[in-house]
Amino acid sequence: MDEVEKRGQSAGTTDLTEGPIFKKMILYALPIIFTGVLQLLFNTADIIVVGNFASETALAAVGSTGAIINLIVNLLIGLSVGAGVSAARIFGQKNDKGMEEIVHTSMLTAIVGGVLFGAVGFVFSKYFLIWINTPDNVIDQATLYVKIYCLGIPFSIVYNFGASILRAVGDTKRPLYFLVISGVINVIFNLFFVIALNMDVAGVATATVISQVISCILVVIYLMRVDGSHRFIPKNMRFEPYRFKQILLVGIPAGFQAAMFSISNLLIQSSINYFGDVVMSANAASGNIEGFIYIAMNSFYHTALTFTGQHIGAKKAEKIKKIAILCLVSVSVVGLTLGILARLLGGFLLSLYVSGSTEYENKVIEYGLTRMTIISLTYFTFGMSDVFSGLLRGMSKSFTAMIISLACICGFRILWIYTVFAVCKDLTILYLSYPISWVLCLICQLIAFIVSYKKVLKHEKAKKEAKTANQAA
Repeated sequence: MDEVEKRGQSAGTTDLTEGPIFKKMILYALPIIFTGVLQLLFNTADIIVVGNFASETALAAVGSTGAIINLIVNLLIGLSVGAGVSAARIFGQKNDKGMEEIVHTSMLTAIVGGVLFGAVGFVFSKYFLIWINTPDNVIDQATLYVKIYCLGIPFSIVYNFGASILRAVGDTKRPLYFLVISGVINVIFNLFFVIALNMDVAGVATATVISQVISCILVVIYLMRVDGSHRFIPKNMRFEPYRFKQILLVGIPAGFQAAMFSISNLLIQSSINYFGDVVMSANAASGNIEGFIYIAMNSFYHTALTFTGQHIGAKKAEKIKKIAILCLVSVSVVGLTLGILARLLGGFLLSLYVSGSTEYENKVIEYGLTRMTIISLTYFTFGMSDVFSGLLRGMSKSFTAMIISLACICGFRILWIYTVFAVCKDLTILYLSYPISWVLCLICQLIAFIVSYKKVLKHEKAKKEAKTANQAA
């Protein structure tokens, strides 16, 4: 074992290109699943605190900010995906100098981007909220929430970049540990600010910012102390043009795609609002339940992304086919199992989200089950599509993945709303746009993966043949 491998293992990293792939995939994915589930649980705790202890309009104010905040941060989160893919490929190459360059370019990008986007959100928060028709009775509280939240965006982005680097070198446990600590702190401060100090919306936002600062500090301290090629030394931060370009080539399409998803979801939400508050409540409750299914499936997107990146860097592209098959089978089993389970327990789970008259509760459950019958049972197809997106990005085909997703999911849903749904304003018709768009996207991504994979194999084979010919000469 060479010195680089020794150092990487002592730093808690994992070479994902050696040994049994399936075992390493499961060990890699499980901490990501736990991280996502914990994040959802902490978010649920936030909602409970706001809904039970803050003012009557506080929950509506906080809820109305989600789409705006997602639009602000998604581009930078996409850039963190670009940093992760680049780092995974360089780690697979065992390129210490390249790893140092990508780490310090990534962290500087995170700081500068976080400050700029946080400032934009802070200054224009009220204008954004007016743009999405936020009701007058909650807009002041919503604006206050967004302004305070934006103060934490730089810290949140630095954490996401740091976590992407750690995942790129096979370390998914530290981000989980850091989230547990910051999440517990978030809940404690939520209770303290809202109940003890009566800070209402400002208390919830402040608690969120504090937790973001804590997670940022934890990941930065760890990267500064780690004994490996991905060690972070603040004074060495600089923009390496080549590395920055690598980040942008993957990150910009990923971020733009996420931002467009937010816009298309806003359009769907406005269509759901057409049916009134009972359907809105049912949609929110069932969507939250389905979030746990998505989190479990999304771990295989990250698995496909990192494993593919490391294998491309290690010039072992022939194993990507096996990675694809294992990820697709795993995500299908997880998605189908959880989807069926969620639907079978749907009535009970939905009842946990509503209180009030029996008639109101029954209507919420009825409409919620309508959504879950269509979406939960077909959600695994989106998981498969997500895996192909990860495989394509790992092969540096991020633009291809973006175009397919935008056309087949965002574009198709917008077209569906203005044609089919416009003619037949039925809730079932609206929800059908989800599985149809997923299947359409899955078919297109499968074709793109086959074409891209053949090109990667051909390119790698040509480079090996050229290297052999040079050695023989």
